[in-house]
Amino acid sequence: MDDTEAVLSEALKWHDEGKRVAVATVVTTWGSSPRPVGAKLAVEEGGAFVGSVSGGCIEGAVVTEALATIADGKPRLLDFGVTNEQAWEVGLACGGKVQVFVERLE
Repeated sequence: MDDTEAVLSEALKWHDEGKRVAVATVVTTWGSSPRPVGAKLAVEEGGAFVGSVSGGCIEGAVVTEALATIADGKPRLLDFGVTNEQAWEVGLACGGKVQVFVERLE
């Protein structure tokens, strides 16, 4: 089972258990990105999550936005980018930009 399959399988399991769930997907990258386009992270309403969209500090921000998406049902397109000087501080090893789309699983 690959990463995507494992993340979606867990998201479906949570959904089937009656939990509200959001899925975040890396949709674009520019420059350095720890995770490729298509990488996924699933979050359930209690805050548990599986998968990865960055490995850096943006992961926490994505989880927070996913919880907001679960609450209000509104999808979000999140933009994260840093200069090369800021890169190490925020966990994007060589700078770059990442866009993550977050949607509630219905």
